[in-house]
Amino acid sequence: MIVQDVITILNEYAPLPYAEDFDNTGLLVGDTSSVLTGVLVTLDTLETVVDEAIENNCNLIVSFHPIIFSGLKKLTGKTYVERTVQKAIKNDISIFAIHTALDNSWNGVNAKMCDVLGLKNRNILLPKTQVIQKLTTFVPSGSVDKVRNALFKTGAGNIGNYSHCSFSIEGKGSFKGEEGSEPTLGQKGELRFEVETQIGITFSKHLRSKVLKALFAAHPYEEVAHEITTLENTNQHLGMGMLGELEEEVPEKDFLALVKSTFKTGCVRHSGLNSKMIKRVAVLGGSGSFAIKAAKAQGADAFVSSDFKYHDFFQAEDKILLCDVGHYESEQYTKELLVDVLTKKITNFAVVLSQTNTNPISYF
Repeated sequence: MIVQDVITILNEYAPLPYAEDFDNTGLLVGDTSSVLTGVLVTLDTLETVVDEAIENNCNLIVSFHPIIFSGLKKLTGKTYVERTVQKAIKNDISIFAIHTALDNSWNGVNAKMCDVLGLKNRNILLPKTQVIQKLTTFVPSGSVDKVRNALFKTGAGNIGNYSHCSFSIEGKGSFKGEEGSEPTLGQKGELRFEVETQIGITFSKHLRSKVLKALFAAHPYEEVAHEITTLENTNQHLGMGMLGELEEEVPEKDFLALVKSTFKTGCVRHSGLNSKMIKRVAVLGGSGSFAIKAAKAQGADAFVSSDFKYHDFFQAEDKILLCDVGHYESEQYTKELLVDVLTKKITNFAVVLSQTNTNPISYF
């Protein structure tokens, strides 16, 4: 087994194309063809985590946060980032980061927050747009089923809670094979009119290369006319944050106690109490102030996230209970999630849960 095999597993679970543009995900250090000895899963990659990987004979670190976020211009060991990267390189340890690709996954960071809080009836808080694409192609009538089924096998035709979605229009196409052509139908130099079906089919953008490969393999024509457009539809199973419901509504103070114990935090910073009951809860791992407006718009009674600034709490406006549990605390269960994903797929290599507490914040 090699490093690329682990990357493939993670990319299938939380495709990297859905990471945010500002992010730095994927293999940050190392070689995809390196033979695997073991995998260490961590929230952050620090020098101490690299030491832990060495001790456990793991030559791949799967990290939630990327150790390299902005460009590195020097490797002199003057910063914790440089020292960490240097130590990893010296010891032939690869580092892979998944970060916002897992944030945006339906079964990712926010789903895990919902799990530990016991939230049901979930939906995405901020669904992503510009992630559903549409393939349009033209197929001779005798090959329509073959091409369409080949596309379905890639996962194309899935949108929302529906699968095998496509649309067809019959018409007549024309073509004339010129010098160097080898037409499947008709003869070179002959102007030919052929009954064709226009097939339109949607797919998630991370499947693009797979969809095109299947199209070219199944289509009978030497030259396959096709176009790909991006749709405005949102993907209701992809995006930042999640909204769910508690089994039973609880008073605000009871909810705050639940949040504090669940996320094992030394302090829950929160907006003012209004003697309201909490039932509908929004969550977002990491820095979540940008989603306060969405949580209010979707009728959340409370919003659990982190890194709220002073003025962010004014946005509560007595309509929602804002709960800042701390950045590390909101994402702490991500390690266990990634270990579960990998151990279900990898049985012949060690997948180790890092025991290093990488939280840079302490409470007095």
